[in-house]
Amino acid sequence: MPTKDFSKQGKLNRAAGARFELKVREDLEKMGWTVSKWMNSIDNEKNKIIPAKRKFNPFLKTMIIGTGFPDFIAFKKTENGFEVIGVEVKTKGLLDKIERGQALWLIKNKIFSRLLIARKKQQGKRIIVEYEDVEEKYKKYLE
Repeated sequence: MPTKDFSKQGKLNRAAGARFELKVREDLEKMGWTVSKWMNSIDNEKNKIIPAKRKFNPFLKTMIIGTGFPDFIAFKKTENGFEVIGVEVKTKGLLDKIERGQALWLIKNKIFSRLLIARKKQQGKRIIVEYEDVEEKYKKYLE
């Protein structure tokens, strides 16, 4: 029985995630949003926004920047000024416990006007981006 090559599967998953993240960015830009990588995270102990930690890849000997939560900050000019949203990219649309806590903190502190989860949706052979509002999805945790 052949054994699984977890290293190879991890590389494939990361590459697929990066491709989907690029697709989400392009989709938001088509809708008129100006999109940037969000480079901050939430420190639950200090109850504030902090710069995201950089990760070192020892195999490529490089620093990976932009591991903040959410993945993107996007803004669009409106009649009353600007609308600013946060977008987290998840292929299955599910946040883990830590990410959910960070998302709820961002909502409670009104950092963004909306916080969205972008997830994959298969439509025939095409993959489309579907957006879910975090506040609606996790409203039972906000009460």
